[in-house]
Amino acid sequence: MERQLVIEVNRTHVCIKLPAEVYSVAFSPDGQALASGSWDNIVRLWRATNGKLLRALERHTGSVESVAFSPDGQTLASGSWDHTVRLWRVADGALLRTLEGHTNWVQSVAFSPDGQILASGSADTTVRLWRVADGTLLRTVGHANWVQSVAFSPDGQTLASGSYDKTVRLWRVTDGALLDTLEGHTDWVRSVAFSPDGQTLASGSDDTTVRLWRVSDGALLRTLEGHTDSVLSVAFSPDGQTLASGSEDKTVRLWGVSDNTLLYILEGHTNGVLSVAFSPDGQTLASGSRDETVRLWQID
Repeated sequence: MERQLVIEVNRTHVCIKLPAEVYSVAFSPDGQALASGSWDNIVRLWRATNGKLLRALERHTGSVESVAFSPDGQTLASGSWDHTVRLWRVADGALLRTLEGHTNWVQSVAFSPDGQILASGSADTTVRLWRVADGTLLRTVGHANWVQSVAFSPDGQTLASGSYDKTVRLWRVTDGALLDTLEGHTDWVRSVAFSPDGQTLASGSDDTTVRLWRVSDGALLRTLEGHTDSVLSVAFSPDGQTLASGSEDKTVRLWGVSDNTLLYILEGHTNGVLSVAFSPDGQTLASGSRDETVRLWQID
């Protein structure tokens, strides 16, 4: 029998206990809902204020590695070990479309800022760009090894991808041209994220570091050190002043972007932190973990 979902609340955070490892978390654009993808093949929607389960979406046949809301909040994308990307209607959980073509696990999904394109990164070493309206495959680019993370720039012109080949690549969305390859990590790149102004890119790696890069020329701006194990997820706050990083060392760290300062270490998870995401107002941070919990932290 499946274990029951349990929600614990204290002054600092809400803790939602699931029956499976949590691989991905994402807030809806209005901040009212939180999506999670987990090992048990299920996408779940939660009320962000109190962690109440709103809906469980159960059509994947493999663990759900990544979830992302469309900019208008009406559609949810999920990428899975079943090699597919699925698009769901948020209002009622209806499956709208299944995008097929990847030949290995789909590790990451991301919507373009205008919501018209969806990017997916896969263990088949490719990044695919899909037209959301009808599911048409627009183009395919790739790496020399698994693609673990994809992210669009705020203006929608550039796509970043992080790979097990230890590099971050920047692609022009309109034609798939490779713009730059960012080298410096000494192990797998697990996560990439653009700052809200689009000028900086963050990357987290199995080399235990977070690196900040200048997007315009690919220059390494700084390296954030302190985690004692792989950095599996990075996310900027909406104002761009804070960067969150989740690690296999069981902690979430919050960094001041302007001065390289470690602001907080959030402790409570009992296993690796696989995903972090800020709420749209920047006041809450969600984290998903191998310890089978989602935690919602109140950020001062």
